[in-house]
Amino acid sequence: MKRPAAFLLSLLVLAVSALFGAPASAQDEPSSEPARLRLDLNQLNPRVITSSDQAITVTGTVTNTGARRIMKPLARLQVGERLSSPRAMESVLSGTPVQDTPLTDFTSLAPSLEPGQSAPLTITVPLAGPHGAALPRPGVYPLLVNVNGTPEFGGPARLAAVSLLMPVLSTPGRTNQATPRHAKLSMLWPITDSQPHVQSAPFGAPMTLTDDSLADEISPGGRLYALVSSARAAQESNPKVGGSLCFAIDPDLLRTVAAMHNGYQVSGGGAGTGADAAANWLSSLKALVNGRCVLALPFADADLGTLVKVRGANGKADSGLLTTALNGSATIKDVLGVEPRSGVLWPSGNPDEQTLSAISSGGYQTVLTDGTKLRAGGDGETVTNAVTLPGGLRAEPTNGLVTSGLTGYVPTAQAPTTYSGASQRAVSTQNGLAAIAFEAGLGRTEAADGTPLLIAPPRRWDASSDELSNFLAGLGKLTAAGLTTGSTLDDLLGSAPSGAASLAAGAPTDGTAVAGKLSELDLDAAGLLASMQVDPRRRVDPQQVVAPVRDALVRGSSSAFGTVSPSAAGANAAAELAAIRNQVTVEQPKQTIALASGSSPLPVYVHNNLPVGVTGQITLRNNMGIRPETAQNKFFPASGGTNQYLQIEALRAGHLSVDVSLATPDGVELGAPARFELTSTEYGPITIIVTVVAGCALLLLASRRIYRRIKDSRAGAA
Repeated sequence: MKRPAAFLLSLLVLAVSALFGAPASAQDEPSSEPARLRLDLNQLNPRVITSSDQAITVTGTVTNTGARRIMKPLARLQVGERLSSPRAMESVLSGTPVQDTPLTDFTSLAPSLEPGQSAPLTITVPLAGPHGAALPRPGVYPLLVNVNGTPEFGGPARLAAVSLLMPVLSTPGRTNQATPRHAKLSMLWPITDSQPHVQSAPFGAPMTLTDDSLADEISPGGRLYALVSSARAAQESNPKVGGSLCFAIDPDLLRTVAAMHNGYQVSGGGAGTGADAAANWLSSLKALVNGRCVLALPFADADLGTLVKVRGANGKADSGLLTTALNGSATIKDVLGVEPRSGVLWPSGNPDEQTLSAISSGGYQTVLTDGTKLRAGGDGETVTNAVTLPGGLRAEPTNGLVTSGLTGYVPTAQAPTTYSGASQRAVSTQNGLAAIAFEAGLGRTEAADGTPLLIAPPRRWDASSDELSNFLAGLGKLTAAGLTTGSTLDDLLGSAPSGAASLAAGAPTDGTAVAGKLSELDLDAAGLLASMQVDPRRRVDPQQVVAPVRDALVRGSSSAFGTVSPSAAGANAAAELAAIRNQVTVEQPKQTIALASGSSPLPVYVHNNLPVGVTGQITLRNNMGIRPETAQNKFFPASGGTNQYLQIEALRAGHLSVDVSLATPDGVELGAPARFELTSTEYGPITIIVTVVAGCALLLLASRRIYRRIKDSRAGAA
């Protein structure tokens, strides 16, 4: 009887485990399978723990993203060991799982979750009592929101988690507080487009955008609206934090929004809806930056490393494109009425020597770059202070650890169910705030040495207005505690370089293919410009007509495009070129043209709607039965039409068809070919020769036949 009883007892234990879930320790490790649940954090309070805070509250939503039902979804909050070294901080920010201690027991979220179903998550941890003991002293602690469950036909496991960092200045009931460090802090505040939206903006015509998403970004609730409104609120509520911001603005974005205010079109037809939003956003931005630090980013946030590879007509780098990319200060002054800081540039990526040389030639003396990419000395140690680069440029390092926190990481194979700031807005701002506190000296065994902190968020920072406000409020807490002190960029740039350094080679980028495509379009633009002449009546400089193409070529190198295909990067420039080409076109004849003779001239009516004169050539294609004269340069006057006559020779009589097209002397096509239908009543020389030969052959054959008949009849008579 003992064996059956033991068997029944085992079945009972298994049934209870399946019904109520496995023990927490068995569910604490991440699953190696693809994520079945998605955990979205909505709120975290507080962002910085002080002695006045009584509890940590986390709210969010858990969604079943798999194809199976999830039974007994459970959640709890866990805490790891205090981080004391930069290596440990980097490990957490890169997504490496840490050993966590439970702060709470598992809490049931729902009896089960069907595929696509969601459940709310709320976890509250009192900081007084035993839970506060897990945060014994000031520092930065890793937290983990851990969600477990049992998939249908599977076992219990961790199915989703969000890792984040919590700075602790002091805890309730304890006298220990963070030691004031007074680290100088200045922060770049990027105002950049998510990607260039201009499809075409021909000279004298309304601008056309690829879509109307930019109107959403500058409207309430949009990304760009949040960046402006939250910074403006910080200026009013905490002048020390607001004064530490330096606004890095994309001149192309300003130009685009200003054009939207005057009315614009959207690709596919229809007028854009963001004219009022554009006016309101520009007004708010103008009030925000008035009297503040402003930096001009490269036009369209161009990747200068790609632009230096674009080759012009002479096979050398097109310096004009670099000039366009680096001379955006005038646009900012015209639109916002403020003068950007001169001689200071925040380029994208990791500039190489050729790019740095181009920046120096453009009149810049200082570049802001990731400090983790700077190397000094023979051992290649990381640089934390301003240094001098080869060629004489000054490099002011931005804090790479904070940038990493604000950017987030992609889930790894070791923790595929653990999400970060890459997909969680609340986590990205929170991790960035914690990284600032750590770099200022909170909890570091390597005490902060007073090195200034220059913070550089992602260039296309995507966070809600609430998250940005929480981030800036957290900076205010760090300032109030004496951990940081607001500073200006000018103050940081006023220190002398500490030595020489070089930029470490970055990851190879595939900018060659994009540069090749832009080079082709650049040659077409040069060919169009060479064919244009100033019209005495209109007095428009041909450079003004081609200028939108030049701007579009710079947009094609924008760092916002990332790994986009070369044709997609050059789509804007191709559209601008097409807008110019299609203004010079051949009129399609409405009826068949009758040629009076075999060598009659062919009348071709050419429309030129450009405000400049154009020199071009008329060419024939698919011209079977027609021999055209050698192509000659012909002048098409501005803003009108003109008849041109092309000398041709018909090689046969009857119905003929030919395609008539235009091109510049350099071979750049203009407009679209037109189909001409012709009739010829004259015989060409080939036709005459063939007819004469055929007639002679017929005469000889007929004579031969007559001769044989006469000969045969005489023979018969004999």
